[in-house]
Amino acid sequence: KVLIANRGEIACRVIRTCQRLGIPTVAIYSSADGPDCLHARMADESYQIGTGPTPRESYLQPDDILRVALDTGVHAIHPGYGFLSENAAFAELVTNHRMTLVGPPPSAMTAMASKSRSKAIMEAAGVPTTPGYFDQLGLPEHQTVEFLLSQAVRIGFPVLIKAVMGGGGKGMRLVGQESEFDDALRACQREAQSAFGNADVLLEKYLVRPRHVEVQIVADSHGNVVHLFERDCSLQRRHQKIIEEAPASDLPPDLRARLGENGCQAARAVGYVNAGTVEFLLDTTTPGDFFFCEMNTRLQVEHPITEQITGVDLVEWQLRIAAGEVLPKTQDELYARGHAFEARVYAEHPARGFLPATGTVWHHQPPAPVNQGSCKESGIRVDTGLQAGQQVGVYYDPMISKLIVHDTDRTAALQKLVRALKGYQIAGVPTNIDFLIKCATHPTFGKAGAVNTGFLEDFADDVRMEE
Repeated sequence: KVLIANRGEIACRVIRTCQRLGIPTVAIYSSADGPDCLHARMADESYQIGTGPTPRESYLQPDDILRVALDTGVHAIHPGYGFLSENAAFAELVTNHRMTLVGPPPSAMTAMASKSRSKAIMEAAGVPTTPGYFDQLGLPEHQTVEFLLSQAVRIGFPVLIKAVMGGGGKGMRLVGQESEFDDALRACQREAQSAFGNADVLLEKYLVRPRHVEVQIVADSHGNVVHLFERDCSLQRRHQKIIEEAPASDLPPDLRARLGENGCQAARAVGYVNAGTVEFLLDTTTPGDFFFCEMNTRLQVEHPITEQITGVDLVEWQLRIAAGEVLPKTQDELYARGHAFEARVYAEHPARGFLPATGTVWHHQPPAPVNQGSCKESGIRVDTGLQAGQQVGVYYDPMISKLIVHDTDRTAALQKLVRALKGYQIAGVPTNIDFLIKCATHPTFGKAGAVNTGFLEDFADDVRMEE
């Protein structure tokens, strides 16, 4: 019996696999979501959590979640992504009450939570890391403007200031020259303190327009580690991913192999167990060079495209590993077939700086049945936590659904992505669908391996949305 400590599409996604495996499920919901939300209706049991509508009052309340878990007699808790999914203290709380967290051990979470510590561990393990300054001592004098500026000058501008506990694009500033450093550092530290409760930062040499390529790894408790190839997530806005694809295109075989090997090495270095993602930046100015960025100690939003090219249900693997089973396949038994894309459909105003939109979704008809996995005949999959008549509110991420497509090669998959996006019918809130279509049909996006993290800056006029 599994409790899903999350909401929306990822809760529905986990429930779907549990249903297929015959595992009873328990859902939780906030007062804002209510008992009629989709994930609560899909689960065998559902219970309101917390005292208010905000995340802090509901899905971020570990004691309340644990109370429901104990009262309902669950054996395991799946945290999904976001909320408490990478919270080592919550993981320890679960295990201390003789339940299983479907995720890595708390020690691995702690090791990877701090970007400074994680980079030091990767350096020691022989995994390439970006040149920079990673404060390992945590001394206050190493976080002053004067000290950090001296390190930035040593590294050489441009540099990236990053919160050591950061994530999701928050607590990050690009500094092009010395005169900008003071203001950027203070702003970054304020944001880091507000978002993560820790103002400490690190510095990285800024790679100009790299590719963002991440490796999906899975490890069991018997010492086995495999990678399920890689995903290219270079199309980003403010460090937030927009369209992802798998596998990464136009990579020489030796580079692809080294990425996979280093992803597995990163997992071994922290004693990792369960599913995780190792993110790398590929230096487009020096072909073949790549650097460790961070490790996400949870299931990623974009995991479905890996599932599409490998035929693996990653949530099933997570559950089996959490139950102590050996990895279902060895590395030699894993193959990547065809190509897959994922596009994130949001309720937002692209013409108004992508401001989140709120309101009631009166009509919601995606181009494929929702939450049923991919139909082999169509190669189109839609993961969502929303149904017609449901509110997109102010308290949570405004993602409506994830559109996933798969086909024999990149060209065919991209054509399918565009057709599927044009087939969406959503009424009641504005969406980013037309923006996604503009990106997906851009000539540069159509070229394998041509997209880097500067795509939206380089082609801003081409993809700009008007009222």
